Amino acid sequence: MTLFHVSDVHFGAEDPAAIAWFSTCVKAERPDAVIMTGDLTMRATKAEFQQGGDWLRSLGVPVTLEVGNHDIPYYWDPFRRLFAPYQRYAAVETMIERPLELPGITIVPLKTTARAQWRWNWSKGRVGSGSLSRALALMGQVPAGNLIFVAAHHPLIEGGTSATGKTRNGDVALTALADAGAHAVLSGHVHDPFDVPVERSGRTVRMIGAGTLSKRTRGSPAAFNEIRVTGGAFETIPRTLDTIPA
Repeated sequence: MTLFHVSDVHFGAEDPAAIAWFSTCVKAERPDAVIMTGDLTMRATKAEFQQGGDWLRSLGVPVTLEVGNHDIPYYWDPFRRLFAPYQRYAAVETMIERPLELPGITIVPLKTTARAQWRWNWSKGRVGSGSLSRALALMGQVPAGNLIFVAAHHPLIEGGTSATGKTRNGDVALTALADAGAHAVLSGHVHDPFDVPVERSGRTVRMIGAGTLSKRTRGSPAAFNEIRVTGGAFETIPRTLDTIPA
């Protein structure tokens, strides 16, 4: 089984070469699913969601999509942000926070975005009690022996990248997810890939971050993660645009 983990495409500030490269990889390699961990858009406009939705559907494989902080209206549109943050999602509605069941693998969504927070920077992550409860309930239905990958936008704890998630309740959520049997938490937001093993409750949970397919790169070029699953084990292979095989 092969999964492609992609994040932070930022339609409206996307890198066309990176988008084309990823689409070509999907067409050639046919992964079993694509996990998109948020920031599909740059300004959460209807046109950007339409463009992003058309692109995701064109991939021709199962897709689950998390909502990133750029996917809800910005601070200068407070009414829409607080009271109607999701009305522009029509083009991608069926993909958002969609659990996926694959042979031996379950993908569980975890919302980490917030319309408002008790701090200045609302772009950072937050795991609410309702979001965590929904994820744990889904995990309680997972067939015995499946690998469980939790998909979120923000890293629950920091992964050593220059950008940060500063996710409130993230550490508590990570422990709860580990207790419930999660094998990895996939995220985006920081625009650089990472794969960090974390010990929780006597077991190892992997924190896996994807890069970006936008022009807003940071420490690494445009990138996505390939996750290869064999039996009950998996490995993460960062794929970067500057390392395309000849």
